[in-house]
Amino acid sequence: MSTTDSRTRDTLATYVLSLADDALVSAQRMGEWIASAPQLEEDVALGNIALDLLGQARSLLTYAGSLTEPVLTEDDLAYWRDEREFRNVHLVERANGDFGVAVVRLLVLSTYLRELYARLTVSTDETLAPIAAKAVKEVDYHRDHATMWVLRLGDGTEESRARMQAALDAEWPYVAELFDGGYVDLALVEGGAAVDPAQLRPAFDRRISDVLAEATLRVPDVRPAVTGGRHGVHTEQMGYLLAEMQHLARSHPGASW
Repeated sequence: MSTTDSRTRDTLATYVLSLADDALVSAQRMGEWIASAPQLEEDVALGNIALDLLGQARSLLTYAGSLTEPVLTEDDLAYWRDEREFRNVHLVERANGDFGVAVVRLLVLSTYLRELYARLTVSTDETLAPIAAKAVKEVDYHRDHATMWVLRLGDGTEESRARMQAALDAEWPYVAELFDGGYVDLALVEGGAAVDPAQLRPAFDRRISDVLAEATLRVPDVRPAVTGGRHGVHTEQMGYLLAEMQHLARSHPGASW
């Protein structure tokens, strides 16, 4: 393999791993709502959304692992990396707040992912394109589900509206990191394999603004948080999340289930 080929594989692996980690960590957080949601049906709905995200993570982790030397499995990447090796944004790792925080975070993430995967369906990468084609249908449902709850609670009682606005204000500083394309190699974008996330921001803003206006909520005017998830710099909550997620695999290495 030439130096150019090796470099391309490395930068592609980093890109795919970032997408995978967003999905994996979000699935872990979403799964925490099972048996804790405000309705029994919502336990099922959020559990299904978590499974969708986990499925996306598995496909992306498998692909990222195939690009490494030596080749790594999805389990290697999920369970045997340390905190500084994860490349997810801070938004998905933050501790769960109340249900308003959950649906705001889901609305933000699914709206971003819907734009991302729609672009990646025409990726020149023959593995990424079909993964995106399946995922875009799933996150479209996730966005619809989150929208339903944001409208219901935002345009509901005085208390529900206040709590939804508080959730928006708390989560919004972490939105900007989704669109920071500094971790994406320009050659991948120019070659059509990857998407520059900054290009997704206008469509994201339009969709979010439409939902919030209908929900009688305002787009927060807050400064972006200092983040570094794409470079392995995480919040305090990430360590606790990984300790729970990785505990079983690390307690019984090599076990088969």
